[in-house]
Amino acid sequence: MTRSVGPTSEPQAEDATAQKDVAPAVAKGTGTGDVRGLFTRNLRTSGIYIAFVVIVLLFAFLTDGRLLSPGNVTSIVLQYSYILILAIGMVIVIIAGHIDLSVGSVVAITGAVSAVLVIKQGMPWWVGVLAALVVGLLIGAWQGFWVAYVGIPAFIVTLAGMLLFRGLTLQVLNNVSLSPFPSEYGRIASGFSNGLLGGAGFDLFTVLVFAAAVVAYAYGQFRTRLTRQKYKQSVESFPLFIAKIVAVALVVMAFAWQLATSRGLPYVLVIVAVLIMVYGVVTKRTVFGRQVYAIGGNLAAATLSGVKVKAVNFWIFVNMGFLSAIAGIVYSSRSNGAQPSAGQMFELDAIAAAFIGGAAVTGGVGTVVGAMVGGLIMAVMTNGMTIIGVDQSLQSVVKGLVLLLAVAFDVYNKRRAGSGR
Repeated sequence: MTRSVGPTSEPQAEDATAQKDVAPAVAKGTGTGDVRGLFTRNLRTSGIYIAFVVIVLLFAFLTDGRLLSPGNVTSIVLQYSYILILAIGMVIVIIAGHIDLSVGSVVAITGAVSAVLVIKQGMPWWVGVLAALVVGLLIGAWQGFWVAYVGIPAFIVTLAGMLLFRGLTLQVLNNVSLSPFPSEYGRIASGFSNGLLGGAGFDLFTVLVFAAAVVAYAYGQFRTRLTRQKYKQSVESFPLFIAKIVAVALVVMAFAWQLATSRGLPYVLVIVAVLIMVYGVVTKRTVFGRQVYAIGGNLAAATLSGVKVKAVNFWIFVNMGFLSAIAGIVYSSRSNGAQPSAGQMFELDAIAAAFIGGAAVTGGVGTVVGAMVGGLIMAVMTNGMTIIGVDQSLQSVVKGLVLLLAVAFDVYNKRRAGSGR
């Protein structure tokens, strides 16, 4: 059963949190244009973005610019897309105060089922995709039942699931790898949209897609700003607001240019982008999302408020199974086959991405975008260390230290907030 994290925890609501944090600053007369207040009010969110930029610049310097070359940027997207997909589901699980240790094994078994049907049985590629999704949903429902309705802690249920589904993967594949998939299946993770529009040495369609995304982001930020002003909430000064929009636009368009001058827009990036947008809306703008934060923030208060805790917990794990199946499809497409050892340690990468991205170990805090930035930090570090020839064992040491520091930062923030400083 989900545990309460204390009577002082509250469900996360971004605007309300901002309003609460802003009040002391306004009372002290710091003003809406105070740069220091801008960052201290949102230290968790601002810190992760600053860390990401610093890490990118550091490895760009250490690799003599190879990290940011068009081909390598594309490779990062292709190689780590399935971890980002898993991180979306994992951060929702963690926000609710749970953990899921089975996602790597679910990736393996969903890919194995798809491979058996498509490669061994000769069925169309889309049958394999649908079968993998159904298996993922069933696994999510299985684990959700034990967690939500039987009351077994998610740690135990998913630890059992990690062993159970890994063993079933070996049974399904008969301990041998299956390959190759048809070309249509392979294009899920390795295909590109290139040549739809012309361009002098680049794919114009890719640039336009990202430009539209920047415009949508800017419009959303302006609407949020106007809403906060309407409800008398403090906001940063207009020059700082514009500077933030411009900085995001420059980073996004630089990324778009790297893709456009390489092979174009990867299909898998479209899949990840759609998932980010959908789950961003689900977590911030829907009743279900608010209930997830409420459960992780204060179980007793959520229960007294009428939240159907068992049902919400059940659907959290169904969703995790669904996203694990998508990751399994993408991974098997990327590797052009299914292997008994597929997905090993994926759960740790997804958990690390969520925590580095700002999720709290006690639940109730975290965002989808933060988890994505955390996943990209792990991806950039791994890719950069590989380029400069860092030994695999030392890479694990570095990533472990980064995870430890991220959680320590979260604990420090909570203690600082609790002391009123």
